[in-house]
Amino acid sequence: MSDLSDTNLDIQISMSSPGGKAKGEAPTRRNSDLVEQIKEYADKMDSDGASRGDLKILARTMRELRYAFKIYSQYRDRRKVTVFGSARTPRDDPDYQQAIDFGRAMAEQNWMVITGAASGIMEAGHRGAGREHSMGLNILLPFEQEANEVITGDEKLVHMKYFFTRKLMFVKECHAFVCLPGGFGTLDEALEVLTLLQTGKRDMVPLVLLNAPHGDYWTRFDEFVRAKLLDKGMISPDDLALYKVTNSCEEAVEEVLSFFRVFHSMRYVRENLVFRLQEELHPSLLADINRHFADILVDGEFQPTTALEQEDEPELADLPRLKFHFNRRSLGRLRMLVDAINRGSISP
Repeated sequence: MSDLSDTNLDIQISMSSPGGKAKGEAPTRRNSDLVEQIKEYADKMDSDGASRGDLKILARTMRELRYAFKIYSQYRDRRKVTVFGSARTPRDDPDYQQAIDFGRAMAEQNWMVITGAASGIMEAGHRGAGREHSMGLNILLPFEQEANEVITGDEKLVHMKYFFTRKLMFVKECHAFVCLPGGFGTLDEALEVLTLLQTGKRDMVPLVLLNAPHGDYWTRFDEFVRAKLLDKGMISPDDLALYKVTNSCEEAVEEVLSFFRVFHSMRYVRENLVFRLQEELHPSLLADINRHFADILVDGEFQPTTALEQEDEPELADLPRLKFHFNRRSLGRLRMLVDAINRGSISP
């Protein structure tokens, strides 16, 4: 078991771009201002008369996040996919086999597979990926939840007390999500990811809702979304672009991999959104983008550029950029823009 004893609230969750610090590289000491802020707010809570119970929550949160960040920082040069699904799925269920097949396929592409580390779908994802390509975020429950045999004892397994810290790590440390059938917890995780994508609270990533070959779990979910949310105006038609429903493991793998065919990563620099790209856009595609996606701009146009001065990731400095003043509202359309860039054309 990993030893946790080793010891502005409006935050957009950004994916960890491959190419960060190498494993074992010594951290810099350039964040002393933020460390002082953490200490200051802890002292203020005590001065405010916070109860011991409140302070224990804060202390435990800092403790387990510190340890999780320490473990995951060693693997930030690797692409990762988070797999959600039921802990109760038996090994002879088609959903279990689908998770094995998906985990294996992603490991073959040198991706790492993150799961909640328990049994069922989580075990299957790890079983397919193998121990070397598996990472786990286990939750400590009143009724004990053991980690699955694939990840037990591995340094890449982290045990957490709080669901909210665990969910933060699931979302922060990956580049794609694949959800297989599950119970309340799986639905909660899938809908949280959808909410974060729809509101721009996390960088754009692929979200796949994966059925077994003859299953209809997520198909029924999609029907509900269209009949009860879309038809009643609770979401926009463009929001449907934020997820993909499929019964094919191959399509799920392709959906994840194709997202990064040309698109690499994104970040906001002041009022501009910057896409980092694997290659420069053809002038004709850039012209089509400026015509077809002008509705998502506050002003100006889509402009090719090099790394901006404010970007502080030298390992990504050579990648070409696409800079634009995004309205921070049309997230479904933003996903469509990523798809167009990866296809090399506006139309599918």
